[in-house]
Amino acid sequence: MSSFTLRATSADPAAIADVTYKKLGRHADARGWLVEIYREDELDGDLHPVMAYVSQTQSGVARGPHEHVDQTDYFAFIGPGDFELLLWDAREGSPTFGLHTRTICGASNPAAVTIPPGVVHAYRNTSDGPGWVFNGPNRLYAGPGKKEKVDEIRHECDAKSPFRIAGVVGLRASA
Repeated sequence: MSSFTLRATSADPAAIADVTYKKLGRHADARGWLVEIYREDELDGDLHPVMAYVSQTQSGVARGPHEHVDQTDYFAFIGPGDFELLLWDAREGSPTFGLHTRTICGASNPAAVTIPPGVVHAYRNTSDGPGWVFNGPNRLYAGPGKKEKVDEIRHECDAKSPFRIAGVVGLRASA
């Protein structure tokens, strides 16, 4: 792991080099609503998803912090639920090395975010009930046929990690 030193904090995830942040519009009518979460023509070809999944996170629970060596995550936070998204630029050669961002995404602020390799990331459900997150990463989980090592460096269980989520003890936020 690099010798990460927090240099600054921002509310704008796109302040970190190579991270993209896009507000998503909700198109509603009498039938319900629709949110367009991915368009091939709006994402660099190297970042196109090769798989997709939706995860449900319980109220107060955090996922991460972790990072990838090769994988870029393409998260869409559209609801239900709101999430505090936390990013740390741990790439020593990056012009934004040491920058930490925090923002709220989800039902109240639908957004899509690309997170490149080396950017440590975590999110915590800040809602009263379960929340959903879509991810369309550009690499297969555990490679073709799930026969390769998982591309993930986990920091959440390291008590000495500089990547901390305030108020989180283990995997659940403290009361």
